[in-house]
Amino acid sequence: MARNQKPRAASGGGELRIIGGDWRSRKLRFPEAGGVRPTPARTRETLFNWLAYHLTGSRCLDLFAGSGALGLEALSRGAGITVFVDHTPALAQALRGNLRLLKSEMGEVVCQNIDTYLAQPPARPFDILFMDPPFRQGWLEKLFPMIADHGWVKSGGWIYAEHESEMSTPTPPANWTLHRQKTAGQVTYCLFRVEGSEATN
Repeated sequence: MARNQKPRAASGGGELRIIGGDWRSRKLRFPEAGGVRPTPARTRETLFNWLAYHLTGSRCLDLFAGSGALGLEALSRGAGITVFVDHTPALAQALRGNLRLLKSEMGEVVCQNIDTYLAQPPARPFDILFMDPPFRQGWLEKLFPMIADHGWVKSGGWIYAEHESEMSTPTPPANWTLHRQKTAGQVTYCLFRVEGSEATN
């Protein structure tokens, strides 16, 4: 959930609308902490069309979760569990509140710095990882190796990343294949498939 780099909607911020699945059209509020903007509906629709056959029962990790737009959309469309990670306490608290509002026990919220969270291998690799980091801070170049080296996503799993469109997509680890990529205005978004992993699945 990139901060302060995506154009603000004319109607103001603080509201997220889920666009598909069980919670379709549900509107949720979130604080303006850090200038968070949800991934636009059109981008989310494209992403979840790409992932349509891989969501059911999947274990998802939403890094830089912000409003939770990506992880909540995944749960609405049949994901088994989503872990949301964001370092901002107000956003983490809002995410927990929205999960209660949706009567969902399938979301876990972790309030922690992303690089600290990823510093150790997971107890179990995830099927799908979403990351929409703040732009122009070099996050993808830093996190790609951490995710690969610690086996955060299982072999055959998926990694979604957004970055500013004026920069080239960082070189992925050797066992990631760029599956899909699109640019919409100021944002380029990519979907990688993990072809192999050192993690024990």
